[in-house]
Amino acid sequence: MNNVVNQVAYLRTSREFPEEIKQLCVELSRDHIDIANTVNARTIGLFPTSRPAVTGESFYLSKNAKQQTFRQVYTFGAIAAGASLSTAHGIQFIVQFSRIYGTCITALPDYRPIPYASVAANTNIDVRVDSTNIIVSVGAGSPNVVSGLIVLEWLSQP
Repeated sequence: MNNVVNQVAYLRTSREFPEEIKQLCVELSRDHIDIANTVNARTIGLFPTSRPAVTGESFYLSKNAKQQTFRQVYTFGAIAAGASLSTAHGIQFIVQFSRIYGTCITALPDYRPIPYASVAANTNIDVRVDSTNIIVSVGAGSPNVVSGLIVLEWLSQP
């Protein structure tokens, strides 16, 4: 397939290096570039709560210009069934969110994804984000939420 963006998705697993020093230098330079390009194309697994981290993901939405996304985790405490909790996220210059997700522990206890969609009436757990806040709403038929976390990933203005 010739029309793929990432032509070199993986590093070679074996390589023979020449014994002649000039050729060895050329191969080592090429090898270093291959390693740097492959490592830099991966998703970065950092989920900080104190400040944003670059995710390693690249979006090309406008004029094929690269935009990176940022990630930050927000923890929250108890939310009673039928109530909502609003937490300031402090993000400025948001262009678009690429992901909004989370998890929580309920008073049953059990562990639920956020958003949580249930077949039972009024037991959903919802997450919304506006220009200043993260809003988590718990359905009236849901068990109380004990604690949880929300992960936001977004594109910022270049």
